[in-house]
Formats: sequence, C-alpha cells, structure tokens
Amino acid sequence: MATTASGSRVTCPAATPDPNQAAYDQLKTRLGGDIANALSAEQRLSITLDQFAGIELSLTAEVAQEEATISNLEAEIARLDTEIADTQARIEVEKQELAVMSRAIYRQPSSFWLLIAQSGNLHEALVATADAVVAGQRAHALQDRLQADLVKLQADRDARQTDLDHESNTRDLLVANLSSLQEVMGQQTAVSGQLTTLVAQLQTAKSHLRNQPPTVTTNLAQLLEAQEQDLILRSYQTAWAQAEVGTGLAIVNHALPLGKTIAGLKLSYPMTQFTVTQGFGPTTFALEPPLGPYRHFHTGIDLSAPLGAPVMAAADGVVVAVGHSALGYGNYIVIAHGGGIATLYGHLLQTTVSAGQKVARGQLIGLEGSTGYSTGPHVHFELRVNDQVTDPMPYLPVPGTNWTG
Repeated sequence: MATTASGSRVTCPAATPDPNQAAYDQLKTRLGGDIANALSAEQRLSITLDQFAGIELSLTAEVAQEEATISNLEAEIARLDTEIADTQARIEVEKQELAVMSRAIYRQPSSFWLLIAQSGNLHEALVATADAVVAGQRAHALQDRLQADLVKLQADRDARQTDLDHESNTRDLLVANLSSLQEVMGQQTAVSGQLTTLVAQLQTAKSHLRNQPPTVTTNLAQLLEAQEQDLILRSYQTAWAQAEVGTGLAIVNHALPLGKTIAGLKLSYPMTQFTVTQGFGPTTFALEPPLGPYRHFHTGIDLSAPLGAPVMAAADGVVVAVGHSALGYGNYIVIAHGGGIATLYGHLLQTTVSAGQKVARGQLIGLEGSTGYSTGPHVHFELRVNDQVTDPMPYLPVPGTNWTG
C-alpha cells in the first residue's frame, strides 16, 4: 500500500512470481549437496594420497634393498665363475702331468728283474718302482679332489643363480607395483584437482541462479550430470588400480595361493540374510558406469539388508584395498583370492579390516551401508577375474544355502 498527495491509499501490484523459482530452488539444493559431497571426497582423497605416499616410500626402500641384494649375488656369481675357471685350468694341468707320468712309466722295463739288472742294485730298483706308484696315486687323488671341488663350485654357482633369478623377479614385481602405485596417485591427484575445480564451478553457479532462462538451468544440470559420471567412473577405476597394487604386494610376500583358476571357484554370499535387488549386466540406472557398448552397466550384484548388517568375506584371501570415498563405491574392500580372482564389497557403512590382512571365508570385514553413490542400504558385490568384470551368480550357492566341503 502507498499514500497519494490527496491522502487516498492505492494498492501496489504484487511482484510477479518467477515461474522458474521451483526449478531454481531444486537446483540450488542439489548444488549445495554436490558441494558438500565434492568437499568430502576431496578430503578423503587427500588422506588416501598421504597413505599412498607412505607406501611409495616403503616400496622404494624395498626396491633399493633388492637392488643391493642382486648386486651382491652378481658379485658372488662372478667370484665363483673365476674359481671354476681356475679349477678347470688346474685339472687340465694335472691331466697333462699325469699323461706325461703315464708315458714315462710305460717306457720303464716291464720286468722287475730287468729293472734290477739295469740298475745293478735291488734297493734302487725297489725305490724307483715305489716312487712311480706313489706319484701316480697322488696325481690321481689330486685330480679327484679338484674334480670334486669343481662339482661343488658349480653347484654353489647354480644355487646363487637361482637366488639371483628369484630376487630379480621380486625386484621386477616391486618396480611394477611402484609404477602402478604412482599411476594410481597420479589418477587420484587428477581427480582431486577436478574436484577442486568442480567445487568452484558449483559455488559460482549457485550464486548466479536468479533470473536465468530454463535452457541455462537445464544445460547446467546436464553439465553437472556429465561431470558426476566422469568422477564416478574415475573413482571406480581408482579403486581397482589400488587393488592391483595391493595384489602385487601380496604376490611379492607370497601371501596368495599359486595355480588357482576360476574353474571350480565357490564363493559364499557376503551376508546371511538379504534380498538381491539388482543383478549383473546392462541397466538403465543412471548412476552405473559405462562398459563396452553399454551406456550403463551394473558390474556386480546388489544385496539389500537392514542398515549395519554384518558383511563377510566370500572366500579365503588377502585384503588388497580398503577405500573410503564420497564417490562411486563409497567405503569399499577388495579381497584377492589368487589366480587373478578378486571380490569387491561396496557402499559399506564401516570397514573392519586393513590392506594386507589375511581373511577367511565368512570372516567379518565390515558393515552394510549406503556410502558413495547409493540410493539405500545395500552391498555392491563384484567379482573380477584378471580385471574383467564377471557375473558372480554362477559361483554362488542357491540363496539360503551354503557350499559344503
């Protein structure tokens, strides 16, 4: 209301409501949530990178130690090669001297009486015969000892060569693990930088939402979805790259069984009571990452139970990755079972194991949750064989039963 000069009152027209206000409010709420999620993810990535930096220092020290061991073994092999060559040369000299002695004895009279007749003295004949016999025996004994020394030296060299091959393989594995770890750290650093940029973009967008045409808000929403999809995919890739590093370390430490294959694999369900809410394969669910020709592909199965239900290892193995993120899998655990076989447990409320720890089938590893990109409490259970996603259902028992034996 307003008052005119004549004292009469007039009514001011009400402000025209913005037809896009509801859309602005909805997008603003979403932007606020995205900022919080991105900041949380950035903080967790920073902690993870600090942990990886410690592992990198440890791996670098192990590589240096292996290099020193290899250098010592190579020096030892070189010394043994020299001794073997010297012993072989001495054997050849002894063979030549024994051949000369044999020819000399051969030229001696074959008759002892003839030898006496030639020397004219029985004592001299006996001494000459004994000296020849003793000299021959000593030459043979020396040659035998040298031959035994040669065999021992060769055996020692073969043993050192076996040690060298083993240490070289260990060194190569450590170098590969170090390279993989550095690649993971590079990926996570890139994701951290992307998150920082995204937070700035979100904050700018949030402060400029007013009086924008619908096309702008629609484009902004689409852009945000595209960025989210990229970050989701990167978070999935980082989790498995981290698992690859952990698997390499487990192999170096001989913690994984050898000769295991997917044939005959039997897994247990990671929860005792649950509902399968999503299967393996192509899906229309927008939060799932792309795979091959599919825009969205569910790489495991989802098992739903009341929040906080215990989650167990599906088979014996070694924990090779434990992650805590606001993206993708959320809080997750990856267990390697040998033969390139690994299982992942995602969206956990809590993890109760650490990387490098051995676990047994049915052992508690965490609690079911809804962390990361999740629409409700469940466990994302994923099976990979040589880093290829694999449907776990053929390797699981009929729900409600357990493998025996």
